[in-house]
Amino acid sequence: MIILGYDKGSLTAHGGFIPHGKRISGQDAYRAPAFRYREIRRYLDENDVEYKDEVYGGLEFSRRPTEIVLREYQEKALEAWNSVGRRGVIVLPTGAGKTVVAIKAIEELGETAMIVVPTLVLVEQWRRRLEEEFKFKIGVVGGGKGEVRAITVATYDSASIKAERAGNLFNFLIFDEVHHLPAESYRRIALGYIAPYRMGLTATLSKESGSRPVLRDLVGDVVYEMGVDELAGVHLAEYIIDTIHVPLSQDEQGDYDRNYGVYREFLSSRGIRLRSAKDYQRFVMRTGRDPEARRALLSRNRAMDLALNSSTKVEYLKRLFRENPDEKALVFTTHNKLVYRISRELLIPAITHQTSKEERADILGKFRSGVYRCVVTSRVLDEGVDVPDASMAVIISGSGSSRQFIQRLGRILRKSEGKSARMVELVSQGTAETRLSRRRKNY
Repeated sequence: MIILGYDKGSLTAHGGFIPHGKRISGQDAYRAPAFRYREIRRYLDENDVEYKDEVYGGLEFSRRPTEIVLREYQEKALEAWNSVGRRGVIVLPTGAGKTVVAIKAIEELGETAMIVVPTLVLVEQWRRRLEEEFKFKIGVVGGGKGEVRAITVATYDSASIKAERAGNLFNFLIFDEVHHLPAESYRRIALGYIAPYRMGLTATLSKESGSRPVLRDLVGDVVYEMGVDELAGVHLAEYIIDTIHVPLSQDEQGDYDRNYGVYREFLSSRGIRLRSAKDYQRFVMRTGRDPEARRALLSRNRAMDLALNSSTKVEYLKRLFRENPDEKALVFTTHNKLVYRISRELLIPAITHQTSKEERADILGKFRSGVYRCVVTSRVLDEGVDVPDASMAVIISGSGSSRQFIQRLGRILRKSEGKSARMVELVSQGTAETRLSRRRKNY
């Protein structure tokens, strides 16, 4: 008889072979990745192999009813996930109720579950919603807390650290913002937990990345996908996107042209053509051994800094607020220095990674209640912030990532009575930022 066990993020099998297993030296035993638990059980059952399962060490969880009623598209998403063995990724826009689908899945499964999220803000949002629905205490792992319960919410960092000890405690893993999972440091979560049932949630999977094959192995295929435009005006707010090309000041334009010219001249003189992210990465690696390449890269960075943080964008923002005094607005930038500059000049609260949890909660609370009409932030609010009545987003600067663009758009799409959402994108005219703008809207 084979005895299946669990040891520090791995499955063990004493007394016989298991698929994906490697022989343990000097023993009639094998070791396999924990995430293969489901496949191994299926193999043993289908081949009538006698075994004893001592793997699961989790808590008991009795199925609890909720009052959740799913919308039609949410039902279809859950049905699609159920139909493929309760593994897979669901892609729905921000504000479309991904959380609701996952909670309904927990209810129907009646299994212990860990929800893995990227930020402490999301930990708290999930904890509150789960306790509202299930009416019992939810475990929290992260931010100095380590209380494991039948349903537990953890940050990616904490779930990764605890993989070897907690990997056999849950039968269901939910990865919120699942596009984070392919990172090397986070893959160990999917690899080290036995959970046979897995659900990934995200607003978008990048077209240009290689994340889908990784997620297919660790979580499952994309089983349901719906975009913003399919829900706008029905379950999400109607919206418009205005791209405003703002000229640099005369001094800024001169500095930009001079610095970007150094960069372009270097590429031209060396016959370097940057057609892809890999080409650019090779160029960056070259700067470590070629002083001229390093000089060109620094010049390029100075030029982009001017384009992304131009003074004329700040002046246009002031005008935009004067013309739209009743809007509740979120302002997004790439760099913290511009966040603090806008905060000082326009006298609006700022949130960056340096903002304490308590101050962030206070600012967002006052924004929701209407005490504050505007908040300026860098990338820390791109994911997971629940601000249902925000009606305008202003992108002062951003990356070329379509995921980031959709996440920022999603911050203003939650539907409310009479609401029409507007995203304003400020782009420095005649600079390389125009290419970033085109790339991020390719979704």
